[in-house]
Amino acid sequence: MSRDVFDRGLEIRKSVLGKEFVEKSFAAADDFNMPQQELVTEYCWGAVWGREGLDRRTRSMLNLAMLSALNRPHELRMHLKGALRNGVTREEIREVLLQVTIYCGVPAGVDAFRTAREVFAEVDGAK
Repeated sequence: MSRDVFDRGLEIRKSVLGKEFVEKSFAAADDFNMPQQELVTEYCWGAVWGREGLDRRTRSMLNLAMLSALNRPHELRMHLKGALRNGVTREEIREVLLQVTIYCGVPAGVDAFRTAREVFAEVDGAK
């Protein structure tokens, strides 16, 4: 593992998902899944999110579309919050989810919209 790439990934992961969430993920990790936490941090967040070819807003919007299409509500919930932190507006999120609805199917879009509304309510309640 490259320490520099891991460290960059950890900074980006905390910035996008929230410091508390990431620290909680590492604290909850055990011998079985700690290697996955490290792998995700280095390769996903450091090697890919750390590239300069796309900004974080764009990467967030792409993730929302892919996670919606793959029906991964847990990850979608987390990345919706990250997208908001990265400056993606609710209107832009709506447009991404409409695109998902057309290209990936109505059930995928319905579930994604439902998850987004739950996240928005949660975020609004935290204010």
